[in-house]
Amino acid sequence: MNEESFEDFWSLIEDSRQRADTRDARTDLLRERLAQRSAQDVVRFQIDLHRVRQRVDTWSMWAVAEQIHGGWCSDDSFWYFQFWVVGLGREGYERVLADPDALADEPELKRLTGRPMSDWEDDEWPDWESLDYVAAEAFEKLTGEEEGLEEALDAEGIALPCNPEPSGEEWDVRDPAEAARRLPRLSSMFPLPERDAG
Repeated sequence: MNEESFEDFWSLIEDSRQRADTRDARTDLLRERLAQRSAQDVVRFQIDLHRVRQRVDTWSMWAVAEQIHGGWCSDDSFWYFQFWVVGLGREGYERVLADPDALADEPELKRLTGRPMSDWEDDEWPDWESLDYVAAEAFEKLTGEEEGLEEALDAEGIALPCNPEPSGEEWDVRDPAEAARRLPRLSSMFPLPERDAG
Protein backbone atom coordinates (compact mmCIF):
# COMPACT_ATOMS: atom_id res chain seq x y z
CA MET A 1 0.00 0.00 0.00
CA ASN A 2 1.28 3.42 -0.95
CA GLU A 3 1.67 5.09 2.46
CA GLU A 4 1.36 8.62 1.08
CA SER A 5 -1.94 7.87 -0.67
CA PHE A 6 -3.11 5.96 2.40
CA GLU A 7 -2.55 9.05 4.58
CA ASP A 8 -4.41 11.11 1.99
CA PHE A 9 -7.29 8.61 2.03
CA TRP A 10 -7.72 8.92 5.79
CA SER A 11 -7.38 12.69 5.57
CA LEU A 12 -10.32 12.82 3.16
CA ILE A 13 -12.44 10.53 5.36
CA GLU A 14 -11.60 12.54 8.49
CA ASP A 15 -12.28 15.85 6.74
CA SER A 16 -15.72 14.65 5.64
CA ARG A 17 -16.44 13.53 9.21
CA GLN A 18 -15.47 16.91 10.64
CA ARG A 19 -17.14 19.13 8.06
CA ALA A 20 -20.45 17.36 7.37
CA ASP A 21 -23.12 16.15 9.76
CA THR A 22 -24.99 13.60 7.62
CA ARG A 23 -23.80 10.74 5.46
CA ASP A 24 -25.30 12.32 2.35
CA ALA A 25 -23.43 15.54 3.06
CA ARG A 26 -20.22 13.58 3.65
CA THR A 27 -20.70 11.76 0.35
CA ASP A 28 -21.27 15.04 -1.50
CA LEU A 29 -18.18 16.56 0.08
CA LEU A 30 -16.01 13.54 -0.78
CA ARG A 31 -17.31 13.50 -4.36
CA GLU A 32 -16.49 17.19 -4.80
CA ARG A 33 -13.04 16.85 -3.26
CA LEU A 34 -12.18 13.80 -5.38
CA ALA A 35 -13.50 15.40 -8.57
CA GLN A 36 -10.91 18.17 -8.07
CA ARG A 37 -8.09 15.63 -8.06
CA SER A 38 -6.46 13.70 -10.88
CA ALA A 39 -8.09 10.57 -12.28
CA GLN A 40 -5.21 8.56 -10.82
CA ASP A 41 -5.93 10.02 -7.37
CA VAL A 42 -9.54 8.84 -7.64
CA VAL A 43 -8.38 5.36 -8.65
CA ARG A 44 -6.01 5.31 -5.67
CA PHE A 45 -8.81 6.38 -3.32
CA GLN A 46 -10.97 3.48 -4.52
CA ILE A 47 -8.11 1.02 -4.08
CA ASP A 48 -7.36 2.30 -0.57
CA LEU A 49 -11.07 2.21 0.31
CA HIS A 50 -11.23 -1.41 -0.76
CA ARG A 51 -8.14 -2.30 1.27
CA VAL A 52 -9.36 -0.75 4.50
CA ARG A 53 -12.87 -2.18 4.00
CA GLN A 54 -11.40 -5.62 3.42
CA ARG A 55 -9.72 -5.57 6.84
CA VAL A 56 -13.12 -5.35 8.57
CA ASP A 57 -14.63 -8.03 6.33
CA THR A 58 -14.34 -10.64 9.09
CA TRP A 59 -16.66 -13.06 10.88
CA SER A 60 -16.20 -11.07 14.08
CA MET A 61 -17.40 -7.90 12.40
CA TRP A 62 -20.31 -9.77 10.81
CA ALA A 63 -21.24 -10.85 14.33
CA VAL A 64 -21.24 -7.20 15.39
CA ALA A 65 -23.52 -6.32 12.48
CA GLU A 66 -25.81 -9.23 13.41
CA GLN A 67 -26.07 -7.90 16.97
CA ILE A 68 -27.00 -4.43 15.81
CA HIS A 69 -29.48 -5.74 13.20
CA GLY A 70 -31.22 -8.02 15.69
CA GLY A 71 -29.93 -11.21 14.07
CA TRP A 72 -31.06 -10.30 10.56
CA CYS A 73 -28.02 -8.91 8.78
CA SER A 74 -27.99 -9.69 5.06
CA ASP A 75 -24.94 -9.79 2.80
CA ASP A 76 -25.78 -6.29 1.52
CA SER A 77 -26.31 -4.94 5.04
CA PHE A 78 -22.96 -6.28 6.16
CA TRP A 79 -21.24 -4.91 3.05
CA TYR A 80 -22.53 -1.38 3.70
CA PHE A 81 -21.85 -1.74 7.42
CA GLN A 82 -18.17 -2.20 6.56
CA PHE A 83 -18.12 1.18 4.82
CA TRP A 84 -19.79 2.73 7.87
CA VAL A 85 -16.97 1.36 10.04
CA VAL A 86 -14.44 2.97 7.67
CA GLY A 87 -16.43 6.19 8.01
CA LEU A 88 -15.72 6.25 11.75
CA GLY A 89 -12.31 7.65 10.82
CA ARG A 90 -8.90 6.17 11.32
CA GLU A 91 -8.86 6.18 15.11
CA GLY A 92 -12.31 4.63 15.50
CA TYR A 93 -11.66 2.16 12.70
CA GLU A 94 -8.37 0.97 14.21
CA ARG A 95 -9.94 0.67 17.67
CA VAL A 96 -12.80 -1.47 16.34
CA LEU A 97 -10.45 -3.52 14.18
CA ALA A 98 -8.49 -4.43 17.32
CA ASP A 99 -11.64 -5.08 19.42
CA PRO A 100 -15.00 -5.28 17.59
CA ASP A 101 -16.86 -4.99 20.92
CA ALA A 102 -15.36 -1.48 21.26
CA LEU A 103 -18.08 -0.30 18.88
CA ALA A 104 -20.19 -0.13 22.03
CA ASP A 105 -18.40 3.19 22.72
CA GLU A 106 -19.50 4.83 19.46
CA PRO A 107 -22.04 7.61 20.07
CA GLU A 108 -23.80 6.75 16.80
CA LEU A 109 -24.61 3.30 18.19
CA LYS A 110 -25.38 4.45 21.72
CA ARG A 111 -28.21 6.57 20.29
CA LEU A 112 -29.86 3.40 18.93
CA THR A 113 -29.74 1.40 22.15
CA GLY A 114 -33.16 0.38 23.45
CA ARG A 115 -34.98 1.72 20.40
CA PRO A 116 -36.80 -0.60 17.97
CA MET A 117 -35.24 -0.65 14.50
CA SER A 118 -38.55 0.56 13.07
CA ASP A 119 -37.88 3.89 14.84
CA TRP A 120 -34.40 4.41 13.41
CA GLU A 121 -34.11 7.25 10.93
CA ASP A 122 -32.47 6.47 7.57
CA ASP A 123 -29.33 8.38 8.50
CA GLU A 124 -29.05 6.59 11.84
CA TRP A 125 -28.58 3.12 10.40
CA PRO A 126 -24.98 1.91 10.68
CA ASP A 127 -24.31 1.72 6.97
CA TRP A 128 -22.78 3.99 4.34
CA GLU A 129 -23.77 2.58 0.98
CA SER A 130 -22.92 5.71 -0.98
CA LEU A 131 -19.27 5.55 0.09
CA ASP A 132 -19.03 2.50 -2.16
CA TYR A 133 -19.97 4.65 -5.19
CA VAL A 134 -18.38 8.00 -4.46
CA ALA A 135 -15.13 7.36 -6.34
CA ALA A 136 -16.96 6.14 -9.46
CA GLU A 137 -19.20 9.22 -9.39
CA ALA A 138 -16.21 11.53 -8.93
CA PHE A 139 -14.33 9.80 -11.75
CA GLU A 140 -17.31 10.26 -14.08
CA LYS A 141 -17.62 13.92 -13.09
CA LEU A 142 -13.90 14.41 -13.69
CA THR A 143 -13.60 12.54 -16.99
CA GLY A 144 -17.12 12.28 -18.40
CA GLU A 145 -16.67 8.51 -18.64
CA GLU A 146 -19.64 6.63 -17.14
CA GLU A 147 -17.78 3.35 -16.52
CA GLY A 148 -14.40 5.06 -16.37
CA LEU A 149 -13.32 4.00 -12.90
CA GLU A 150 -14.07 0.35 -13.51
CA GLU A 151 -12.14 0.48 -16.79
CA ALA A 152 -9.20 2.22 -15.08
CA LEU A 153 -9.11 -0.48 -12.40
CA ASP A 154 -9.32 -3.19 -15.06
CA ALA A 155 -6.38 -1.57 -16.86
CA GLU A 156 -4.34 -1.98 -13.66
CA GLY A 157 -5.47 -5.60 -13.32
CA ILE A 158 -7.55 -4.83 -10.23
CA ALA A 159 -10.91 -6.53 -9.75
CA LEU A 160 -12.69 -5.44 -6.59
CA PRO A 161 -15.28 -7.68 -4.95
CA CYS A 162 -18.84 -6.49 -4.46
CA ASN A 163 -19.95 -8.94 -1.77
CA PRO A 164 -18.61 -9.88 1.67
CA GLU A 165 -15.89 -12.52 1.79
CA PRO A 166 -15.32 -12.69 5.56
CA SER A 167 -12.02 -13.91 6.92
CA GLY A 168 -10.98 -15.16 10.34
CA GLU A 169 -12.59 -17.73 12.57
CA GLU A 170 -16.09 -18.58 11.45
CA TRP A 171 -18.61 -19.02 14.23
CA ASP A 172 -22.37 -19.02 14.65
CA VAL A 173 -22.98 -15.29 14.80
CA ARG A 174 -26.71 -15.82 15.50
CA ASP A 175 -26.13 -17.85 18.68
CA PRO A 176 -27.03 -15.46 21.55
CA ALA A 177 -24.88 -17.30 24.12
CA GLU A 178 -21.79 -17.31 21.89
CA ALA A 179 -22.34 -13.70 20.86
CA ALA A 180 -22.67 -12.68 24.53
CA ARG A 181 -19.40 -14.44 25.32
CA ARG A 182 -17.48 -12.85 22.46
CA LEU A 183 -19.21 -9.44 22.34
CA PRO A 184 -20.45 -8.83 25.89
CA ARG A 185 -20.99 -5.07 25.64
CA LEU A 186 -22.74 -5.06 22.28
CA SER A 187 -24.81 -8.08 23.30
CA SER A 188 -26.03 -6.10 26.27
CA MET A 189 -26.90 -3.12 24.08
CA PHE A 190 -28.44 -5.10 21.22
CA PRO A 191 -29.52 -8.51 22.55
CA LEU A 192 -30.18 -11.19 19.94
CA PRO A 193 -33.59 -12.84 20.00
CA GLU A 194 -33.57 -16.26 21.63
CA ARG A 195 -33.82 -19.15 19.20
CA ASP A 196 -36.78 -21.50 19.18
CA ALA A 197 -36.05 -24.76 20.97
CA GLY A 198 -37.07 -26.72 17.88
